[in-house]
Amino acid sequence: MIDRRTTRPSPLLMIAAFVAVYLIWGSTYLAIRVAVETLPPFLMAGARFLLAGLLLYGWTAARGASRPGRRAWIAAAIVGALLLLGGNGGVVWAEQRVPSSITALLVASEPLWIVLLDWLRPGGKRPQPLAALGVLLGFGGVALLIGPAVLQGSGTLSFISPLVIVLAALCWAAGSLYARSAPLPASGAQASAMQMLIGGFLLLLAGLGTNEMQRFASTTISLRSALAVGYLVIFGSLGAFTAYAWLVTHTTATRASTYAYVNPVVAVLLGWALLSEPVTPRTLVAAAIIIGSVVIITLSRPASEVAPAVPELPSATEA
Repeated sequence: MIDRRTTRPSPLLMIAAFVAVYLIWGSTYLAIRVAVETLPPFLMAGARFLLAGLLLYGWTAARGASRPGRRAWIAAAIVGALLLLGGNGGVVWAEQRVPSSITALLVASEPLWIVLLDWLRPGGKRPQPLAALGVLLGFGGVALLIGPAVLQGSGTLSFISPLVIVLAALCWAAGSLYARSAPLPASGAQASAMQMLIGGFLLLLAGLGTNEMQRFASTTISLRSALAVGYLVIFGSLGAFTAYAWLVTHTTATRASTYAYVNPVVAVLLGWALLSEPVTPRTLVAAAIIIGSVVIITLSRPASEVAPAVPELPSATEA
């Protein structure tokens, strides 16, 4: 088998792939915020992932991918439930109340959870001192970002919404760890498509279970919300996936995983520039601490370690 990492791809193609992953995935938080302005969150997310999953699954079938077995579907269901229902579902629900910039920074705590869960699981790996320092700094930044007023039950943000985002990041971390050893298809694209199909179906059930259909009316959907959903399907779930899948086979895991601390910066800048979301000194300090902690954790990993999964797309590590 030829190792594609030994070849030297075009520098322009490499730059384009990084720019796509940085900007597109960094902008999905803003797109979600716009989409839920006039669309029910769970139904919107469910339709988005079902459509993206159908397109991606059809593409893999056309390329000759074998039909996945029962064990693969069960594994995809578990990962899809954790990453999409628990992870993305928590984010889209919370973004009805929480600015996209704050959401992105709270989601950036996912690598912190991965370190903790990887340590606490049976036979887990104790974090290196540098990684442990990164975890402590990161959760300190999260507490600073949420603020003492919110932690005490008051303030401009309710306690529930930020907590849901932090729990969503925990779900992403758990799903990412499980996906590393789950009996998923060898094709990362097929595995992602299966998870999107199941996760999208579960999100639709969540929407129906929370009576979102009673609040849904096609006449109230704004054009910009509809365009945001289209952007999430085409660019967020498909375009950036292609770029990331290419990156993880043509560069190191450490370099590919730099999205984890670039995406929040992009989200903060876009939220401020396009939605006039406030950026306070406390937000900037908390952002620096959280992103710095992710950098520390990333640098503490062995160079050969597989790049982490991306919150906006399940099982990117399997691509």
